[in-house]
Amino acid sequence: MSLISSYAGDSASPQMQDASSSAEQAQKHVVIMGAGPAGLTAAYELVVHQQVGVTVLEKDPCYVGGISRTVEHDGYRFDIGGHRFFSKSTEIENLWTEIMGKDLLVRPRLSRIVYKGKYFDYPLKAANALFGLGPIETIRCISSYIKARLAPTRNPRNLEEWVTNQFGKRLFQIFFKTYTEKVWGISTTELSADWAAQRIKGLSLSSAIKNALLPNKKTKKGGEVIKTLIDEFRYPRRGPGELWERTASIIGKHGYPVKMGKEIVSIQHDGKQVTGVISCDTKGNTMMEHGSHYISTLPMRELVYAFDPPLPAHIRQAADKLKYRDFLTVALIVDRAEMFPDNWIYLHDPDIVAGRIQNFKNWSPDMVPDASKTCLGLEYFCFEGDGLWTSSDEDLVKLGGKDLLKLKMCKPEEILGGFVVRQPKAYPVYNDEYKTHVRTIRDYLEAHAPNLQLVGRNGMHHYNNQDHSMMSALCAARNIAVNANLDPWSVNTDAEYHEGTRDVEDLSGRLVPQRAK
Repeated sequence: MSLISSYAGDSASPQMQDASSSAEQAQKHVVIMGAGPAGLTAAYELVVHQQVGVTVLEKDPCYVGGISRTVEHDGYRFDIGGHRFFSKSTEIENLWTEIMGKDLLVRPRLSRIVYKGKYFDYPLKAANALFGLGPIETIRCISSYIKARLAPTRNPRNLEEWVTNQFGKRLFQIFFKTYTEKVWGISTTELSADWAAQRIKGLSLSSAIKNALLPNKKTKKGGEVIKTLIDEFRYPRRGPGELWERTASIIGKHGYPVKMGKEIVSIQHDGKQVTGVISCDTKGNTMMEHGSHYISTLPMRELVYAFDPPLPAHIRQAADKLKYRDFLTVALIVDRAEMFPDNWIYLHDPDIVAGRIQNFKNWSPDMVPDASKTCLGLEYFCFEGDGLWTSSDEDLVKLGGKDLLKLKMCKPEEILGGFVVRQPKAYPVYNDEYKTHVRTIRDYLEAHAPNLQLVGRNGMHHYNNQDHSMMSALCAARNIAVNANLDPWSVNTDAEYHEGTRDVEDLSGRLVPQRAK
């Protein structure tokens, strides 16, 4: 018996249960706001595996996939950031395989940090990090680490204090501070310690040295070494957007095409539940969508302000205090067949404006139309409306070229051109008070709009990776389809998930009942 079937109870015959279930499913219809990974995963699960109808509304007139879409320009395809496909959830892995089949490639992983012209392994390796800095700096780093261990900050309140406790002040300043502040646009003293603990769980200088000297690779029965997620990952042949384009196509073939170019302008409610959603198309036409249930992947701040009648002042004030970091990619075409072996490189030098550089050809050779050329994505973190965000595409391409030349990766005449993609609200900001505001909003919505569930990174204002967003969506979908009583907020997002080994056990098994066979 599957876990889902256990929800049906034993009071009726199988035939009566099937008939009752079919009738109940026919009465359900789910309005899903957003066609990113979370929204499309929920739609796929509901339509394909649970036979529940959906209406998916997507603001973008062209692309599905949200921040996981793949943009194409002159035949060159590139991510909005790089998206590795790996998960400790075997169900998520199987879902990717179910949709993509043989078009999901296995790719080698290499990522490094550039600091003062030197390359350092990432994830950090003790010997490489310390000795690559030179003997004098190495002594300073070790001394700083010893000092931190002898006199740590008790009850660290922010990211800077937490990481310094783990690595010492010197290594924190070299390998964490500059890049982190590029990404978030605020001081590391303003980012929460609990978020740092989540993202860097179990990692310290002592553990890095131990692992370097005494590597401990897990093995399967029979002695075969299990590949770590550091070694390789899966990736769609034509970029992550291909997965979501295919998912949308499958949903459409079942009779529920994604409605593109539909911006949410109003969420109607009566104080007890959501009663409808009004969207507006690119021509200014509005339409009301009704459902029995609703799923939102909208940024939480936007969601709160979409409610009509307006939500209470203290809920809107909590939403106002939620911050977001925006993001833009400058894709440059370089007249070189090979540039560097990495999938991506972190740029830690303060005089380089870009925070990270992607080599899309090394993610998949099918990302470029011409094997003699390379497409690089320089990533810039900014706030919507600031100087970077409002710069012209021409100026941003020039800035990308300057950064590339500072890195000594090519000659000026080899840069053939470029293009820019802007991504608003790419990262919810995790300052020291965000959890309080999220909790305030969440508690109110659960009490006054119980037929609405929030999923995904922006929907939950939580740093979900793609697989975590998908797991939260599966929880929501199964809550609707089979009254599963699952908690999307309890999906695990610790750092072991990011860089550990792929366990045989499905960690989502505790959370997500398997679909009916």
